[in-house]
Amino acid sequence: MSDPRKLFIKTYGCQMNVYDSERMAEAMGGAGYVETDSPDDADMILLNTCHIREKAAEKVYSELGRFRALKDQNPDLKIGVAGCVAQAEGEEIMRRQPLVDLVVGPQSYHRLPQMEARTRNGEKALDTDFPLDDKFETLKSRGPKARRGPTAFLTVQEGCDKFCAFCVVPYTRGAEASRPAARILDEARELVDRGVREITLLGQNVNAYHGAGPDGADWSLARLIRELDRIDGLLRIRFTTSHPNDMSDDLIDAHGTCDKLMPYLHLPVQSGSDRILKRMNRKHTAEEYIRLIERIRAARPDILMSGDFIVGFPEETDADFQATMDLIEEVKYGYAYSFKYSTRPGTPAAEREQLPEDVKTDRLHRLQERITHHQRAIQDAMVGRTVGVLFEKTGRLPGQMVGKSDYLHAVHVADCDRQPGDLAQVEITESGSNSLAGRLVS
Repeated sequence: MSDPRKLFIKTYGCQMNVYDSERMAEAMGGAGYVETDSPDDADMILLNTCHIREKAAEKVYSELGRFRALKDQNPDLKIGVAGCVAQAEGEEIMRRQPLVDLVVGPQSYHRLPQMEARTRNGEKALDTDFPLDDKFETLKSRGPKARRGPTAFLTVQEGCDKFCAFCVVPYTRGAEASRPAARILDEARELVDRGVREITLLGQNVNAYHGAGPDGADWSLARLIRELDRIDGLLRIRFTTSHPNDMSDDLIDAHGTCDKLMPYLHLPVQSGSDRILKRMNRKHTAEEYIRLIERIRAARPDILMSGDFIVGFPEETDADFQATMDLIEEVKYGYAYSFKYSTRPGTPAAEREQLPEDVKTDRLHRLQERITHHQRAIQDAMVGRTVGVLFEKTGRLPGQMVGKSDYLHAVHVADCDRQPGDLAQVEITESGSNSLAGRLVS
């Protein structure tokens, strides 16, 4: 019996790409591939790309260039590009990098086995369609699967109809689409059977979820969460990424009434300036965002807020930037992700006059300093509190276990007799630079 072919996948970007890479590996597993941690001994290399960051396409071309020597050594090596850069660049990738054998968009990766078979016949394969067939249903479980770690991502919604002026997602992922609730619940039960204890629901606008329910009605994300809450063995539920305009009353209520829904919410705002928010096409004001957070905190007073910020958006003035700083001061985020604005070809903002790079850099440093101040204060305030910790792996020290708190802080516990997948109460005793230390509460 011949050895199985080896597949190396490198994943860039968001959690949804992580989920997609797992499904691609499963699809190729059915075609006789096993995963490897190194491209050096791979029979197929697949780059699952992200188009959000600056110069994303150029970074992919640079990475592909590093594989040229491997292709020279092994002419049978197959190299593929998947994900959002694949969707955006399409045939341009194959034109610029002839060593690429296949290019597949994020809506078509369930066709990978057929595409790979074509490449073995000497063909090039390109698929960046938005097919009508359901990729998730096509890839659903075939036979027994291996045990999983304690946490997993689960995509429930894809695409975006918001068309923010800075964002390529509507062009690379397509229009908003929600998976049927029954299929999500089946996949969640399968994950729990394989050892998963915490599921993070994913979507470009996850709280816009409106999937068909078994009862014939469209379910909201809150309704889906309440059904997931009933699954025995599932201990925790999270979701990301949300849009403020889709934060419905029933979802706010779920934060106060659903025990398994963790007290952590990532709710991007991007700017604190109403003028810039309008130019971004966000369709909400800073005041509406702040009032929304007040309602969420009324439902769940201990909730930890996370956000996204873009500084240096075209036409952003000092006053606009100060409005963002004022919003940060009012909300006090426990986590935040912040970036300098960079153009995305094909988006409206890319055509506008850009700010000087030194201005953007200065503003980013000032914003990140303020965010870090609040983040550290919130983490330090955890000392003395008792929180739930889901243990995920052994630590670097003998007898040490590492996991995540209810609030997504990394926590390590010494002299710990628990195993990955155990949920325990831990008293926090120390706050470090990027993690907390604690002791088990008997």
